[in-house]
Amino acid sequence: MATTVAPPSRSVPNFDVHEPRWLERVPPWLVTTGVLVLLSALSLFVRTRIISGQFWMDEALSLGISSRSLSAIPGVLHHDGSPPLYYMLLHVWMSLFGSSEAQTHALSLIFALLTIPAGTWVAWSLAGRRAGLIAAVLFALNPFLTAYAQETRMYSLMALLGLLATQGFIQGFVYRRRRYLILFALSQALMLYTHSWGIFFGVGAAISLVPVVRLSDERGAVLRDAALSFGAAAVLFLPWLPTLLYQAAHTGSPWDPTPNFGAPVQISRNLMGGDRVTAALVLGSAIGLSALFARAHRRSREAVTIWVLILLPVGTLGFGWIVSRFSPAWQYRYFAPILASLLLLAAIGLARARGVGLIALALSVLFWANPSSYTAKYKSDMRDVGGEMAPLLHQGDVVVVGQPEQVPLAYYYLPAGLRYADPTGPTKDPQSANWVDALQRIENANPRATLTPLVASLKPGQQLLFVRPLTEGAQSWEASWTQLVRRRSAQWGALLSSDPSLKQVAWAPHTYRGACCVGDSAVLYRKVS
Repeated sequence: MATTVAPPSRSVPNFDVHEPRWLERVPPWLVTTGVLVLLSALSLFVRTRIISGQFWMDEALSLGISSRSLSAIPGVLHHDGSPPLYYMLLHVWMSLFGSSEAQTHALSLIFALLTIPAGTWVAWSLAGRRAGLIAAVLFALNPFLTAYAQETRMYSLMALLGLLATQGFIQGFVYRRRRYLILFALSQALMLYTHSWGIFFGVGAAISLVPVVRLSDERGAVLRDAALSFGAAAVLFLPWLPTLLYQAAHTGSPWDPTPNFGAPVQISRNLMGGDRVTAALVLGSAIGLSALFARAHRRSREAVTIWVLILLPVGTLGFGWIVSRFSPAWQYRYFAPILASLLLLAAIGLARARGVGLIALALSVLFWANPSSYTAKYKSDMRDVGGEMAPLLHQGDVVVVGQPEQVPLAYYYLPAGLRYADPTGPTKDPQSANWVDALQRIENANPRATLTPLVASLKPGQQLLFVRPLTEGAQSWEASWTQLVRRRSAQWGALLSSDPSLKQVAWAPHTYRGACCVGDSAVLYRKVS
């Protein structure tokens, strides 16, 4: 009888990296603490390269709103469209540390740095120490967090809250550690009070309950806990609900174009730092997570966790995309709440992929090595305009800003005692933007009718500074609002240059640095008759 000879086995090369033997004698907590300290120090260095960089218009809006008293902030936001939490925190921060660019950026920096230990904790609790350390690297060097650690806006706070809410959701619903549901409810409520995309995140979380309930042995208990935790967040948000309804009916984002199908590209290039990094993380994670999709593991808590981390960003983005088709609210910076899910998914996948995962992580770090490639050094040139024009301006002069939402930015960088106007007329409150029916107001504005009384209010010798956004050839000026801003600015420029009672005496900036967001030019006129 012939014997069958088994083919020689072929072993797959093991690229895994193990700790040196001498390191095994060091307590794990000490090693982890040392790694976190080093990563936090590196992150601090990377995330302070442009911490003194000049504001752009959104940051000036943050300062203007937060400069009010705590009791006045909600009333100002009634006409802005945002919830109040970040502005109240910034108000307290400015009262303690000041309102310069670096001082206010530091608050966002703290939120971004806190994601490093928080991300380590969450990933470690879900998939072990290796996943926790990989998450620490990802959160320490992620370009989105690096960019918004140096911007006076709420996006690094939203990323931190999204991370905490994700941990509370998974621990509470998947692993049934019910005390974590308090963390989820509180984090969800705080997101609702920070940015409107907190609502979209809540919808994404509700969608993520589907696999949890479907694969749970205690479906009734899960549904009851969901009703309690989601309900608690909703109850905590009730005091702001009337304002939200008013904002939804009268404000919105008229400057935001209707979204198309480019969300994956936006996530890859803006949240993850580029297509090369995304490819490395996706491939490495897919190798590590593939086993969890096998039939034998589908009902495991690890597999359900992965489904939650997938459905949470997909549900959030999907609902946000649908809403934005009717009321535009689609900008990649609004995606901050889902960043945690993406980085945790990558950390768990790379940890399970072992050596291949570490290679993918190393490549990602290499691709992120140049933070200047995704962090704008010059977000606006208004500080340059202010620096050149401030010595030429006098109390009582008029500043006309062609883009209404840039009035607070001009107010911040120009001297005190000036009067302000935009294409819709004189500005009563130059520290904030009034978005109530703003599109209709600028559409109905008559440039000549608005300009005539402004020029008439000037005495001979007084001046009018016209600040006009640079819009030529910019694709970002295609929304209804920005098209009108572009048109009105051109009309005002033509009327001012042809007015015989005005004489052009100066212009700025003489050196244009190439602003990433909105650049401006300014012309100073003097009333001669």
